[in-house]
Amino acid sequence: MSKHDGKKKAKHEEKAPETDAPREKLRRKDYQRELGELQVELSALQSWIKRTGERVVIVFEGRDAAGKGGTIRAITERLSPRVFQVVALPAPSDREKTQLYMQRYLQHFPAAGEVIIFDRSWYNRAGVEIVMGFCTEDERDHFLVATPWFENNLVEQGITLIKYWLEVGDAEQERRFRARIEDPVRQWKLSPMDLESRKRWYEYSRARDLMLSATDTDTAPWSIVRSDDKKRARLNVIRHLLSQFPYDPLPKTKVKMPDRETDDAYDDQASMVDRRWIPEHW
Repeated sequence: MSKHDGKKKAKHEEKAPETDAPREKLRRKDYQRELGELQVELSALQSWIKRTGERVVIVFEGRDAAGKGGTIRAITERLSPRVFQVVALPAPSDREKTQLYMQRYLQHFPAAGEVIIFDRSWYNRAGVEIVMGFCTEDERDHFLVATPWFENNLVEQGITLIKYWLEVGDAEQERRFRARIEDPVRQWKLSPMDLESRKRWYEYSRARDLMLSATDTDTAPWSIVRSDDKKRARLNVIRHLLSQFPYDPLPKTKVKMPDRETDDAYDDQASMVDRRWIPEHW
């Protein structure tokens, strides 16, 4: 069992953290140290998932600029993309619009020994689609009724389903949007849809409340993450994720570097001298 001593499908009983008093800023050095230790644990989790054939689906939802992408990168940057796979689907094509709603998501579900992370998921229907008018209220209501049944069926079929909602505050979302507007390197993160979502803050709040009320079940609970502090949010998510599995520590195996074979040795650098090397400005 990991040092986090969590149980698979653990109950979520923690209350929301207090927000009245501002917390001391987490120093980058401390963040990097904590993240490094957690990423070692994630490597152990990856080995355990491959060995046991576990099938895992992780859903990340939240408002725009809530920090979903950065959190997913913190989880996956030291792991194999063949085991921890990130799915971020674009808007549906004309053909996909005629399919069953869940159909385009199901084709990405995991086989044995795989983790699929959805950067936004089927919950688009309960969020951006209803707020922006891309679906009707009847379609949204049908989704909210059908989804608990759908997710319960996934769990009964042996899939571990973990759902995170990243909750960013009004002032912090505005600050992040302004930073993107003013920084040309980050402007690519902004779309007309993002700016429209900022204007419709309370519509998104109502959609969020309805979604959580309908789909936060004992079988597939929502785990809420306070994400005004990105660094703390990432660490908290990874620690919580690790606590959901009874994985084993990484074994300390000794790897020996093999000697090069020299029977067919030749000057393999001389053959590269006249190749098309790029200019070296640094």
